[in-house]
Amino acid sequence: MKNGLLIFLGLFVLAALSWAVVLLAPHRQYGALAPAVDPLDGLQHPYGTSGLANQGRLVYQDLGCVTCHTQQVRHGSADLDRRWGTRPSYARDYVKDGRVFLGSSRLGPDLRNVGARLGDTATPAEYAEWFHKLLYAPGSVGAHKPAHAFLYEVRPIRPGQASAKALHLSGSAAPAAGHEVVPTHRAEALVAYLASLKDTYEYPVEAQVNAPAGKKEGGH
Repeated sequence: MKNGLLIFLGLFVLAALSWAVVLLAPHRQYGALAPAVDPLDGLQHPYGTSGLANQGRLVYQDLGCVTCHTQQVRHGSADLDRRWGTRPSYARDYVKDGRVFLGSSRLGPDLRNVGARLGDTATPAEYAEWFHKLLYAPGSVGAHKPAHAFLYEVRPIRPGQASAKALHLSGSAAPAAGHEVVPTHRAEALVAYLASLKDTYEYPVEAQVNAPAGKKEGGH
């Protein structure tokens, strides 16, 4: 084939251009994104997670939570009606995530804003207690999901040394008399990570770009 080399080169160039469009163009568009600085308080958004929450991110990854849960409140969907977030997710929300767990299946609810769903009245301790009950005995908080009881230790209560971290469980979820349920370090890290999932800051640029046409500056 006298034209074999030309055909090969043409296919190679076509594949290279396709690769550049699919991978390099989005990287150029989103790769330079940085946290936004609020002009009023000078704080960065997103502000990242604590050390324990970062450890919990690894537990989340290790347990394969991304198999059943997404972390993306989708624009123009029923996600906002379900109260999975107060606004759609923006690319800037993920700039400090390192590994992003967008997911592709929703056997369970989206978790991108799960840390904000208990409302403003809940204290950090109440948040933690609710998440631990969700993981150890989902039915105790009215959830229908697989239990992760292996993240907790059921042990006899030592005389005068009951753990301050023991879960307050009742009914069928309560341990046997004289025993307590205590979260392991992995459970505490995972709960810290879940509680940190809050995309509540409204970025001015993204808000303007995604506003309905009639509400954009200069819109009619």
